[in-house]
Amino acid sequence: MLHVVLFQPEIPHNTGAIGRLCLATGARLHLVKPLGFSLDDRHLKRAGLDYWQEVDVRVWESWEELRDAANADAAIFFIECQGGMNHWDADLTPAEVYLVFGPETRGIPPSVLDPARCLRIPMQGTRSLNLATAAGIVMYEALRQRGGITP
Repeated sequence: MLHVVLFQPEIPHNTGAIGRLCLATGARLHLVKPLGFSLDDRHLKRAGLDYWQEVDVRVWESWEELRDAANADAAIFFIECQGGMNHWDADLTPAEVYLVFGPETRGIPPSVLDPARCLRIPMQGTRSLNLATAAGIVMYEALRQRGGITP
């Protein structure tokens, strides 16, 4: 299964849009607290449209709680601008893959980040992308490597 982890997300619109991406791709969405908004936020629901209630969402009190609950064989990748490997060069085909994205304004803190598992999306002319855009890019690369979506 493909898992998308938003570590302390701040902007409800991004989380709603990523929730729709998760629903469209069969991925599970994990939200690690604290959240910068309420899950009842109208902006979150607007971005998620009427799909939000169908999204497979898990909310975690801490990164450690999620990490400890993950399968020991799971591949965990951190998506950051300073990552050492392009996202398309990583093997995103294991049975359980976690794609971890940090908060919009500050990224993943060093206390959580594993530099050896850090991927980047190549870009020029800007230092970062919108969180939902970045999630979509990496999620669909994972699906490409896995052979697509099976209905």
